[in-house]
Amino acid sequence: MHPLSFRHSSLLTRACSNGRTLSTLAASTSLGCLPPAHSPAVSKLAFFNSVTGDSSKIPSYRVLDVFGVPIEGAKVPEVSIAPFASPKKYEHMQLLPTLDDILCSGQRQGRIPFYSLTSYLKYGEEATVIGTAAALADDDEVLSQYRETGVLLWRGFTLDGIMAQVFGNHEDSGKGRQIAVHYGSKQHHFHTISSPLATQISQAAGVGFALKRDPARRSKNVACAFFGEGAASEGDFHAGMLLAATLPSPTLFLARNNGFAISTPNSQQFYGDGISARGPGYGVDTVRVDGNDVLAVMNAVKEARRRCLEGGRAVLVEMMTYRIGHHSTSDDSYVYRERQEVEDRTKNDNPITRFRLFMESRGWWNETDEDELAFRLRRDVIKAFKRAETVKKPDLKDMFTDVYAEEPWNIKEQREELIALLKKYGQVWEPWQNELRTLKNGGKPVD
Repeated sequence: MHPLSFRHSSLLTRACSNGRTLSTLAASTSLGCLPPAHSPAVSKLAFFNSVTGDSSKIPSYRVLDVFGVPIEGAKVPEVSIAPFASPKKYEHMQLLPTLDDILCSGQRQGRIPFYSLTSYLKYGEEATVIGTAAALADDDEVLSQYRETGVLLWRGFTLDGIMAQVFGNHEDSGKGRQIAVHYGSKQHHFHTISSPLATQISQAAGVGFALKRDPARRSKNVACAFFGEGAASEGDFHAGMLLAATLPSPTLFLARNNGFAISTPNSQQFYGDGISARGPGYGVDTVRVDGNDVLAVMNAVKEARRRCLEGGRAVLVEMMTYRIGHHSTSDDSYVYRERQEVEDRTKNDNPITRFRLFMESRGWWNETDEDELAFRLRRDVIKAFKRAETVKKPDLKDMFTDVYAEEPWNIKEQREELIALLKKYGQVWEPWQNELRTLKNGGKPVD
């Protein structure tokens, strides 16, 4: 049997002490690295619980302080936030709580069945969403959760399109089949939202892999998965991260850490330093950013996107913010958190006020601009809301289409049963008559 040979073995000298053979060099150099991680071997037993190496928390990148003043050493993206661009970002940040206000009121009045807040009712995640939208290419593929309406609006999706989906009328591209706030637009590269939590994360990894295989889009576009820190507790998060890191694909994982997964606070979601600590475990470049700072978010996502494209593999961005409003119209957050806590966060650090103060300091915004914007946004949203109320629901026949290339026997059977019921009750039973009048073409024909 031949003795084992080591690289640089000639450099290793040994001495005997009490019958034991000891290395005279530091363990990390004498013992080399252990496969497959290339981890240096050491002789000192040490546990660790931090990816920073010194047991400190992972830092959060920031450009503006809570008063809208650039902090020392911060890179202010001057070209991207010049006077002609900044008001656009601010307008879209203000549009989100305006939408929330009017649509939540509409739900309470019984005019729409459900609404899930897009920005958490003034002030919450406006900087997170709009800062990301501004950093992405308009044809990057977005797989959203429920809070990224701002990405669609930034890309040109109209208020009429928003209202059509919320009301489920015949102008809705989904033909009224989805629950409210489950938007989708092929034109705007925004994949239709799914209700099950976290499914979009692993799907995004697949989309990213498809982009990498497409010669026309390789090194040009990324897939973006938005999700909350609660969704990161699902198995889909780990499946998506593992896939995009191991079968490398340009997939951008965007975690909105707002403190709560519906009624479950972070302290009951995980025991650790947020979501960022998980990235290095998958070999993924990771950054944590102040999610209430629209300029910091824009800088971080822009750089993350660049790394995605150049490296052809996943990048994780954790955006730290706070959920000011209720989770949805079905939630009362004051049951599980103190009202004072919410009020303090609203007053002391909100993304809209922070960016407004920054623009005012540059002479790009004033009180008159603010009043005009508030009036115009509210007017436009109410106008779209009232219009959508008058638009007919989809054709009754649409419930049987767009699923199968060839209609299977069971769908055909159900359609024929509905036709028979309409002939029997549609002209004589008042509840059915009233419902049919709300449908395009009066609910007929269905054959």
